[in-house]
Amino acid sequence: MAKTVKKNAESPAPAKPLVNQAYDAIREKIICLQFLPGQYLNEAAICEMLSLGRTPVHQALQMLQLEGLIEILPRKGVIVQPDSIGAILKILEARLTVEPVLARMAAEKSKAGEIPANVLAELTALANEPDETADPPDIDEFVVNDRAFHRKISELSGNDILGDFARSMHERSCRFWYLNLWQTLNVSVSKGKHLAIAKTIVDGDEVAAFEAMSDHINDLSLRLKRLPPNAFGGARAPQG
Repeated sequence: MAKTVKKNAESPAPAKPLVNQAYDAIREKIICLQFLPGQYLNEAAICEMLSLGRTPVHQALQMLQLEGLIEILPRKGVIVQPDSIGAILKILEARLTVEPVLARMAAEKSKAGEIPANVLAELTALANEPDETADPPDIDEFVVNDRAFHRKISELSGNDILGDFARSMHERSCRFWYLNLWQTLNVSVSKGKHLAIAKTIVDGDEVAAFEAMSDHINDLSLRLKRLPPNAFGGARAPQG
C-alpha cells in the first residue's frame, strides 16, 4: 500500500548567507551613522556585536571597501570613510542617469496594467506620508520614508539590476542627509516632488515620470550647491 505523503506547511525563506548578513548589518550601521565618518572600527568587536565569525565579517568589510564606504588599514583597523559634498554630487549625477529610467519603466508597467491598483496606492501613500507641518521636521522619519519611496519605484520598474544600483546610490546619499539634511531639508517641497512622481506612475505617463524624477534629483543637487562654502567644514560645492 502506497504511503501518503503529508505536505508540510510552507517553509520559511532560507536564511541569508553569513557574509550577506554581515554586509547588510555593517552597511546599515554606516548609513544610519551608528558608525560615524572617520570612526575606527575593530574587526573583532564587530564580530562580537553581530554574533558572527571572523570570516564573514572580514569578507563583508572587503566588499564595503570596494564600495568606498570604509578603508581597511593594515595593522591599524578599519576606518569609516567620509563623503564630501563633491562625492555626494557625483552620487546624485549617477542617480540622475538611472532613477528617471526606473520611474519611466514603472509608468510603462502601470500603463500596461501590470501593477495592481493596491500597489500603486501604496506608492501614493508613501509619497504622502511625510508630515510637512512638523517643526522641527523629523529627519529620521523623513529619511526612512524617502528610502522606502525610492525603493518602491525600483521594485515597480521590474529591473532588478538597475534597481540594485539605484538603491545603492540612494543609500550612500542617505548617510550624507543624516549629517547635513537639516541645512537643506524642505519637507513640503520634497513631499510635492514625490507626489508628482507617484501621480505620473499611477497615470502611466512614461515621459512625465522620467521628467518628474529628473526634476526631483536636479532640485536636490541645486539645493546642495546653494549652500555656503563653509557649510560642510570648508568643503566647497563644485560650481557649474
